[in-house]
Amino acid sequence: MRALVYHGPGQISWDTVTDPAIEDPGDAVVRVDATTICGTDLHILRGDLPEVKPGTVLGHEAVGEVLNVGSEVHSITPGDQVIVSSVSACGRCQFCRDSMFGQCGGGGGWVLGNLINGTQAEFVRVPFADYSTRRRPGALALEDAVLLAEVLPTAYEVGVRNGHVGPGDTVVVVGAGPVGLAVVIIARIYSPRRIIAVDLSSPRLEAAHRLGADSAEVPGRLIADLADGPGADVVIEAAGDPEGFALCTRVVRPGGHIANIGTHGKPATLHLEALWRKNVTISTGQVDTSSTPWLLELVRYGRLPVSQLVTHTFGLDRMEDAYEVFARGTTTGALKVVLHRE
Repeated sequence: MRALVYHGPGQISWDTVTDPAIEDPGDAVVRVDATTICGTDLHILRGDLPEVKPGTVLGHEAVGEVLNVGSEVHSITPGDQVIVSSVSACGRCQFCRDSMFGQCGGGGGWVLGNLINGTQAEFVRVPFADYSTRRRPGALALEDAVLLAEVLPTAYEVGVRNGHVGPGDTVVVVGAGPVGLAVVIIARIYSPRRIIAVDLSSPRLEAAHRLGADSAEVPGRLIADLADGPGADVVIEAAGDPEGFALCTRVVRPGGHIANIGTHGKPATLHLEALWRKNVTISTGQVDTSSTPWLLELVRYGRLPVSQLVTHTFGLDRMEDAYEVFARGTTTGALKVVLHRE
């Protein structure tokens, strides 16, 4: 098969590699009909995640058709259309029993495109398939379905839910990339008083306005007023940037919540000298995708208008072109870039 192979920092290529096969009775092999690129993939390319070894097929989000299953897979069968979750869950360890699939201690967690070959390929081996796939309803478009593999659960679980967004809140989202914009969309269903998106990219600020942010701006007067005045009830860091995290700590109100989503490749300073008396709660997290069935129903019945998050589509064989467009998203306007089997 053909796949996007990582060769070390800054080096990827669309290569011919060995077809995946069932290696464990809990495995499934899925034909990839749609996949996408994540900001974490760019962190890998920058060398921020040295555990990813050269020769690894990247990618951890996909939708496709089940081709084969191991003898211990019971929830899906060949021919089923499935969403492949970005994290794999053994279903047996204490973390999985607590629905903390991202922390799986039984060999799962974030393994696809990290510790084992991933989804940016024509086919993918999915471990723990009973707990790591969701059936895709036939009426759910591929572009919407692939967002349920990671970006929507991440925005909800690590951002909106961990941040305790509620009615009447002022919510600040730092970083208007795909996950930050998904936060804007999902937070709206909790009836906050206002949502403020912050970014340095004009195209992304325009997208934030379209997707429901009440205000969208570069860090400026509005943010300064919040920092000097009442502060925000919830601040969600979706940029993975040390300066973005520092901004979150300045703008949050006493008793407020900071929910960190961003993948940080560099140290971020925590100014406890300014925070210790503010009763602030800071949360971090690896997505679990336990919320995927609920989010799927919201998308399916039109409660979450997520289609605008997909801005570019390519054939699978144009993977390297897609990376180039996605990596320059602040200037190209790229949000989620979806690659289809042709």
